[in-house]
Amino acid sequence: MSLSKGYGVLKCRAVAGKKEFNDNSPHYQVHVSDGRFDYRLAINVKSIQKPYDLLYFIDNNFKHYITDKLEQLDFGFTRIQDKNGGIALDYIRGNLFNIKKMRPLPYDLPGENNDLNELIDVYIQRAIASKASIYAFGEPWGIEPPENQPDKIFGFQPNRGVHNIHMNQGSRGKFAQDNGVYQDGGLLIHYPSTAPFSDIWVAAFFAFQSQSFHTDDRTGNPIDKRVGFEPPQVGVPVMKAPVRIIAALINPFGDDTAQKESVTLINSSPENIDLTNWKIVNQLQQKYRLERLKLEPGGVVKVTFNKDFQLSNQGGTISLLNSENIKVDGVSYTKEDIKQQGWTIVF
Repeated sequence: MSLSKGYGVLKCRAVAGKKEFNDNSPHYQVHVSDGRFDYRLAINVKSIQKPYDLLYFIDNNFKHYITDKLEQLDFGFTRIQDKNGGIALDYIRGNLFNIKKMRPLPYDLPGENNDLNELIDVYIQRAIASKASIYAFGEPWGIEPPENQPDKIFGFQPNRGVHNIHMNQGSRGKFAQDNGVYQDGGLLIHYPSTAPFSDIWVAAFFAFQSQSFHTDDRTGNPIDKRVGFEPPQVGVPVMKAPVRIIAALINPFGDDTAQKESVTLINSSPENIDLTNWKIVNQLQQKYRLERLKLEPGGVVKVTFNKDFQLSNQGGTISLLNSENIKVDGVSYTKEDIKQQGWTIVF
C-alpha cells in the first residue's frame, strides 16, 4: 500500500496563494512555477472526518541533512524512488521534528492571523516577495502525461500539481490504502538572504488527528499498542521520553570502522530501565541491538558501535527504539555539525 500515483518533490517558486473556506474539504491553494510549467499545490487545512482540525508544526529555522541534497535538485518535479536514507520525508523515522510539538488549528476563525489558512498564507506571501525556492513533497497529478483541462483554481493549462502534502501513514479505514513509509508530504521553503531576513529554511508539516504516530516499519500501517507519543490532547498530560539521546561521536579521529563511533543515552525517568533488546537505528534504518544494559534513574551510558554499524558523515539521523520496536527518541544532524573530527555533538 502506498500513494497510487507515486511520490516526489516539486522544486518551484510561488506565484499566488488562495485561501479556501468551503465546508467539505478546504485547501490552501498555491499557484507555483518551475520556470517551464505551472502547477498547483493543494494543502489540506481541514479534515473531512472528525476531529476536523489539522495538526501542524512549523519550524522557522529548519536544520536537517536533507536540505543540502534538496539544493542540488533541478527545478521541476523529481520522483523519489530510493526513499530510505535519501530526501524522502518520514515524520516518524526521519527525525525531522518532535511530533509532540504538533498542535491542532482550525482552518477558519474570526479575526486576523489566527487560523491555518492565514498561517500558511504568511509564509507563501513572503516566499512570493523574496522569490524563495519551495519544495513541495507529496503525490503528483497531471504530470505524466499532463492533463489537458485548465486548472480549476487558477485557470492555467495544462492542469497539474501536487497534493497529499501531509503525513501519509498511520491511517485507518478508507485512507489506509495510502499508507507507506518514507512518503510523507510537507512544505520546505528556502528563503534567500534579503533584508531584514537572513538565508533560512522554514519547514511546515501537517497531519490528521485520526492518524497514528506509531506505524509499522514496512507498511506504514498503525501499530495498535500506543505508549503516549500521540500529539497532546486537552486535559491529557504529555508523556516524556524515558530515555533520551543526548550526544553522539560521529566523526572520530582515525578510521570510522575502528569501533570509535558512539551514542550517549540518559534515563530521564524516575524508574530503573532495562535496555535489553532496545535498538539504535541510523539513517539507513540499520539497527544496532543493545544487550545487558540497565539504567538507573538519571543514569548515563555511552554505546560504542562495532564496525558493522556506522553513522553517516554526510549528515543523518539517530533513533532509539524500545524492545517492542516503538520509537522512544530521535535526533538528526547535518554535515556541518560534524566537520571537526573528534568532537562529540550534544543534542
